[in-house]
Parts: sequence; structure tokens; C-alpha cells
Amino acid sequence: MHQLATLDYIVFLFYFLIVAGYGFWIYQRKKKANADSKDYFLAEGALTWWAIGASLIASNISAEQFIGMSGAGFKLGLAVASYEWMAAATLIIVAVFFMPVYLKNKIYTMPQFLSTRYNGTVAMIMAVFWLLLYVVVNLTSILFLGALAISSISGLSLSLCMYCLAVFAIFITLGGMKVIGFTDVIQVFFLVLGGLVTTYLALNLVAEKFGTTGVLNGFHLMTQHAGDHFHMILQRDNPSYLDLPGLTVLLGGMWIANFSYWGCNQYITQRALGADLPTARNGILFAAFLKLLMPVIVVLPGIAAFVLYQQGSFQTELLNADGVIAGDRAYPVLLNLLPAGLKGLSFAALTAAIVASLAGKTNSIATIFTLDIYKKVLNKNADENKQVQVGKIVVVAAMLIAVFIAPHLGIDKGGLNYIQEYTGFVSPGIFAMFIMGFFWKKTTSNAALFATIGGFLFSVLLKFLPGTMDLSSLASIGFSSANAKGVFEIPFLDRMGIVFALCIIGMFIISMFENADGKKAHALEVDSSLFKVSNSFLVGSLIIAGLLVALYAMFW
Repeated sequence: MHQLATLDYIVFLFYFLIVAGYGFWIYQRKKKANADSKDYFLAEGALTWWAIGASLIASNISAEQFIGMSGAGFKLGLAVASYEWMAAATLIIVAVFFMPVYLKNKIYTMPQFLSTRYNGTVAMIMAVFWLLLYVVVNLTSILFLGALAISSISGLSLSLCMYCLAVFAIFITLGGMKVIGFTDVIQVFFLVLGGLVTTYLALNLVAEKFGTTGVLNGFHLMTQHAGDHFHMILQRDNPSYLDLPGLTVLLGGMWIANFSYWGCNQYITQRALGADLPTARNGILFAAFLKLLMPVIVVLPGIAAFVLYQQGSFQTELLNADGVIAGDRAYPVLLNLLPAGLKGLSFAALTAAIVASLAGKTNSIATIFTLDIYKKVLNKNADENKQVQVGKIVVVAAMLIAVFIAPHLGIDKGGLNYIQEYTGFVSPGIFAMFIMGFFWKKTTSNAALFATIGGFLFSVLLKFLPGTMDLSSLASIGFSSANAKGVFEIPFLDRMGIVFALCIIGMFIISMFENADGKKAHALEVDSSLFKVSNSFLVGSLIIAGLLVALYAMFW
């Protein structure tokens, strides 16, 4: 039944009042400080480690995870969990090597980093690009996919769901990063609790289908009846090899995607840039622990739905409008089976994930526009109050643009691929530009421009190369696989790895040529002492590393 009961609405209202009330209290308590632009955009010195960690996860997890990743779990199984588990490893590296460089050099935005390390031209080009990417791709897709998911569960119209999500997110975002950061703690609580409820239901349904009870029995039965869905490393003959090409998740392009997202992304790094280094590192470590839990919430329900489908359940509920089985319908189908009250809790969890992501993304848009475009180009004399006012106007404007564009994008519930396709064209170049800027003093501005523009062009070339060249010869070494039409193409993650390598080579050649002419690059303040970590952080990192080794060894 695609509608909410009265008890569900009561539970959801309880969630809304807690988040809105707590956010309003935080805003009133810190209202005077909000006149400071850095306080408003970054919550400078105000967020605790647990608020930073929770905000990282709340901003990251949205409808594309709940719906898209569950759908991937239905289609290809636990292998898609690599996006979450490898992110945990990436977060530790970002905390150790990236954050100290940002904080030591007083970096508050990613364009500011590019301006400090390279020049204003590189910074301005990337600022404009990031704004377009965040508004047209990320914000709109999060809004549309979120509304689509909520509509399919509640029975409310798509437009109404979209408007309500936008208003709720604006309400949270206008309070500044303090409000976002601390309300994200509540959002994550509902996200995890509601997600675990859905997972419990899914595993218990599997157990009951085979005449027993209990989530452990359900999980054991899933491994028995869908053993092929419990392999982390896909073989070349797997139909989903193009999505997750074997060892690439451990040794190749998965690292490029993760480092670009977690280490070079305003939307993510902004949560920690206003804190001191120990607090930032502890917050990121907390986020890494939460990342280990995410596949339990977003992947296992999809696998459970696959097993239930195999056994005769959901034969019509999982069909899309064209009569084809759609794994992205798995999570909404499971939620609609929850009893009144629990369905409201899981509905609140999904809403929490979407609203937190919308608020985080919108705040990042406002930060980049205000600090890197408005303050530097449009009004260099703008005081703190004016910058905060402009930031708030941008928040509303960005959301209005997203509401207008979203219905016309033509994306569906497979939006995880939509986001990856567009961001993946530039991630290798961006990461190459950052990593070379961090650790090689000779890297020049022209080399950075090459990575930005050249990386995009290389990605486009490799994307459309199968249309002009037969790549079947690469299949024997795992660098190509046949798609649904029988055309051999390079897997997405491998393409990212190849483009990254080309960018690094190009940057090295350009920088060496320019250095030979006596042209000096702008170096950051970096020394080895920045990378020392506390004993507690080291212990936590080793625990995460040990758990990751155990998980991959168990489900290889």
C-alpha cells in the first residue's frame, strides 16, 4: 500500500519537530556569531568531532544510496559495498595527509586552495565549474531522486514532495553550518535507526519465506540462495563487470573516485575546514566507522529483495513502467511492507538523508559563490554581514533553480549512475591537480589547467572510443567488457584510472618544461610534522583497516 497511516505521520512529525526545533535553538543561541562569514559558512571552531563525523555521513548518504545502492545490491550484490568500505579507507588517508595541509595553509574553500597553490585563473575556472556541477547535476538529482523515492512510498504527488523537501532544506541551510552540522547528528540517528529497521524486516522476511525466523537465519539463507551476490571482487565473465571491474576496486579507479569526492570536494571537506586538526581528524575517523555500517543499511535490503523475488515474491511490485524488473524499486517495496509506525520511522530516515544532503550541497554552493566569486570579483569591499546576506540569497536561488530544472533532466531511479557519469568525467583531472599541488612544489599553473581541461577531454574520448574502435582485444587483460549491445567498452572505473595517469604524465612534462625556463610555482607550506597522528587516531585507523581486511577476505 503506497501511503502512510496516521501513526506514520505522527512519527514523521515527531522527527520534523525535533530537527526543526533543535536547529532553531542552535541558530538562536549562535545568532550574533552568524554575522561572521567564516562562522556562518564553516562554523569555525564550533563543531565537535561527533558533529563533523555525523555531518559528513548525513551529507553523503541520500536517495541515490538508499534507492540506487539497494538497487545495485539487488542486481549485482555485495560488491557495490566497495563504494562504502573503500571510502572508509579513503577517509583515513584524507584525515592524515589532506586535512593538515588545508588547515595549515588556512584553506576554507577548494577554489581558494587552487588560488593559493596555482593562480586566480585556475581558481575562478574551477569555482564556476563547481557551481554548475553542484547546481545542475548534484543538487537537482538529489532533489528529484529524493522526491521520487518519497512519492513512491507515501503516495503523495512528486511535485509536492519536491517542494516540501526544498523548503525543509532551505530552512536548515539558512541557519548556517552550525545548524547543519548539529542537526545532522539527529539526521544520522534517524537515518541509521530507520535503515536498520528496514534491514531487520528484509532479513526476517527471508527467514520466514523458508519457514524459520530471525535475522541471522535470514542472512545465512541469503548467502545460501544468492551466493553469487556475496562476492566483493567480480570476475570478468560477470554481467556487471563494467560497473565494478574486479580488482580495480582495490587497486585502481575506485581510489580516484573516492579521493576526488572525499578530499577535493567543497561539499565534503567544508565540514572539517572550520575545526582544529585533532577535532577534524577525529570527526573524519568517526565518519569512517559509520561508513563500515552503511552497506548493512543500503545493500543488504537489496540482496534480500533479490532472494525474495527468486522465491516468488514481488513479481509485479518490482516491474517498472515498461514491464522490466527494476532493482531500484526494491527499497520502496520493502518500506511499504513495514507496519504503521515503523514505516513512518524508515520514511523519516530516508527524508533525513535527503534533506541533510540538500542542505550540505546548498551551503557549499553558497560558500563558493560568496567567498570565491562575490567577494573576490563582484564586491571586494563586502563586509561580513553583506557576505552572509548574499550567502542566504544564493541558498534560496540555488534551490529554486534545482526545483525548476529537476523535472526536466530526464533521470530516473538509476540516478547513482547519472551522478557518477557526469562527475567521473572530471574527477581524475581534479584529483591529479590537487595531489600534484600538495606534494610536488614544481607543479605549475599551466599544468593544473592541463589536468582540468585535458582530463575532461580524455574522459570524453575514452567514453566514445568504442563507437570508432573495436576494444575486444583488451578483454583478455580485463580492460574492456561487452555491454548490453555486445559492444566492448572500457569499464568506468578503469577509464578514470587511465585518465588520471595521463593527467599526471602531462602535468609532469609541462611542469618540467616550464621549470627549465625558470618559471617558479606557488608552493604550499608543507612539512612532515603535519602528518603525525595521535595514538588514539592510530588505534582507530588500525581497527578500521583490520575490519576491511577481514570483510574482503570473508567475501572475496
